[in-house]
Amino acid sequence: MDTKSTFLPAYDFSLASNLDLLKAILPILNNHKIAANPINYAICYDYVAGHNATLSKAVDLLIEQNKPFDRDTSLELYGKHICSASLASFENINNQIQKVIEQTSGAIIDTCSKAEETNDSFQKKSIMLENIADSTGINQILKEIIEETRSLSLISQAMQTKLNDANREMEQLRSELEQVRQISVTDGLTGLLNRRAFDQTLAQVIEQSKPETAYLSLLDIDHFKKVNDTYGHTIGDNVIKFVASLMKQHAEEHHHVARYGGEELAIIMPDTPKEKAIEISETIRMAMENSNLKRKSDNQPLGKITLSIGIAKLQDKDNPDSFIVRADKALYQAKETGRNKVVH
Repeated sequence: MDTKSTFLPAYDFSLASNLDLLKAILPILNNHKIAANPINYAICYDYVAGHNATLSKAVDLLIEQNKPFDRDTSLELYGKHICSASLASFENINNQIQKVIEQTSGAIIDTCSKAEETNDSFQKKSIMLENIADSTGINQILKEIIEETRSLSLISQAMQTKLNDANREMEQLRSELEQVRQISVTDGLTGLLNRRAFDQTLAQVIEQSKPETAYLSLLDIDHFKKVNDTYGHTIGDNVIKFVASLMKQHAEEHHHVARYGGEELAIIMPDTPKEKAIEISETIRMAMENSNLKRKSDNQPLGKITLSIGIAKLQDKDNPDSFIVRADKALYQAKETGRNKVVH
């Protein structure tokens, strides 16, 4: 694509998981006659990875309506769903920064130029003062020096005003960039970390933590498909949001709570003893089991909705894939042995 941007999304670089995704992506590109350019590949990548619900719905709708993946459609999908921080926001902030820099540079150049002119004039007038004996001539030169000094002072004040304005604008832009950064790492439905932020955070925790000092808890909503089929996707989304709220409530401040994908959620727990990791997971599981969720429209109970949870301990030589695999195996065991339990 010929469109440039200042925002580059981050992806998982593990070979095994990406090979599986590639095998799923190629048939989609072929069957729906989608050009295999970087933008479309990124769209299909997120689509088959299954951790971008809004993108999946948008793509499903396009496929259902047999609409073409043309340039405008691809860029709209990419800008709206892949780059959730919004390309337009980054470009707007970048343009504002350039404007502030140009204005400030202009003020500094004008001030420096005026200072050089005034300095040259002062040197010439100093020589003149040495060679003038009458008071009238001296007074005239001193008057000119005073006027030039006043003019330089006004230019300096204008530059200071520009610098103050630039500082305020840069502070505002820094705040806007932080907001955009937050959007880029946040799952739109739950407010938790999104999958990319989860991947990046997990890699950082593994790099910074000693073995057996960090835990990963994967949570899955039991029989979630039945909830969606019975009550609809809106109710399903609300259930996911409710689970996310329980996780945020019971996780510790230094923990990282994320939406791993679909109805799967995760807590990365650095600097946490095993007992605390199990306690937090059990507390969330029991809180969900004891919840009495109802449909707002008619106050109809949704029935008991439970969680299965798998916990893994960080081990020596772990990488993100191996850490996740063990947590996923524990989660699978929880589901296979009756659900609504924590396995570690």
